[in-house]
Amino acid sequence: MAVVRWQPYGAVATLQDSINRLFNDAFSRTPADEDFALSAWKPLVDIFDREDAIIIHAELPGVTKEDVSIELKENILTLKGERTESREIKEDKYYRKERTFGSFHRAFTLPTAINPEKIKATFKDGILEIEIPKPEEQKPKQIKIDIAE
Repeated sequence: MAVVRWQPYGAVATLQDSINRLFNDAFSRTPADEDFALSAWKPLVDIFDREDAIIIHAELPGVTKEDVSIELKENILTLKGERTESREIKEDKYYRKERTFGSFHRAFTLPTAINPEKIKATFKDGILEIEIPKPEEQKPKQIKIDIAE
């Protein structure tokens, strides 16, 4: 039989850790997280870097491009839309219902040097692709100074 050291306050420490985690989860949200939490569903997004642009891919199955809006305000790119439920099937006819419907909202902070007129978006097969061109790097200006004799 193994000897186990008795810790009279072990359960209290575990309870304290659980309470701390609860408060951290409840109060550590940013305003963007709150908007994200209020959405009925959250489309999955991949953001990756190409040589000339930053690319955002958003999965929007069952959404038409007319139901999606993309806005840029104060360097925050906002993706909003809605996925509507088909009313052809009555509720009592479902065996299982896992898909969610309703509005969605995602926001992404962009670098300040982005030119908003150059942002492009395409929508194909339920994937929204947003291409954000990288700003051209400012080249240092070289000035030649003549030396007087």
